[in-house]
Amino acid sequence: MKKTTLCYIKKDNRILLLHRIRKLNDPNEGKWIGIGGHFESGETPEQCLLREVREETNLTLTSYHYIGIITFESDTYDTEEMHLFTADAFEGEVDYNCDEGELAWMDIEQVSSLPMWEGDREFLPYVLEEPSEFIRMTLRYEGDNLVEVIR
Repeated sequence: MKKTTLCYIKKDNRILLLHRIRKLNDPNEGKWIGIGGHFESGETPEQCLLREVREETNLTLTSYHYIGIITFESDTYDTEEMHLFTADAFEGEVDYNCDEGELAWMDIEQVSSLPMWEGDREFLPYVLEEPSEFIRMTLRYEGDNLVEVIR
């Protein structure tokens, strides 16, 4: 099972998102997602989060919240365990020159109308609300279609 992190960085009623348009053979191509990536050997979720955010945005997170684990099951892709975070403080300036796509600050009200995975819409309310409890969710896909959500 592959393990990843995903972080939604918030500032002034906006969220920093990545429009995946630059990476070849990208299953996320054309979609808007948070910031994150794959664990390196021996990393904790927090270490992966901080490294990936730094690599993709040039930001150093100074306040972040571990809000859940989302498992993606699919008949097409490998099973993935995604560690979900939000962040509300950071140091540095965004480097918009990301190898994987275009970074953009989006108004929170716009986010749900952007092209994204169907399953992302299932956990997005938790990202926006900062849940009081740690969330666990399994999203089952057939191809690119979400067929089941288990909370």
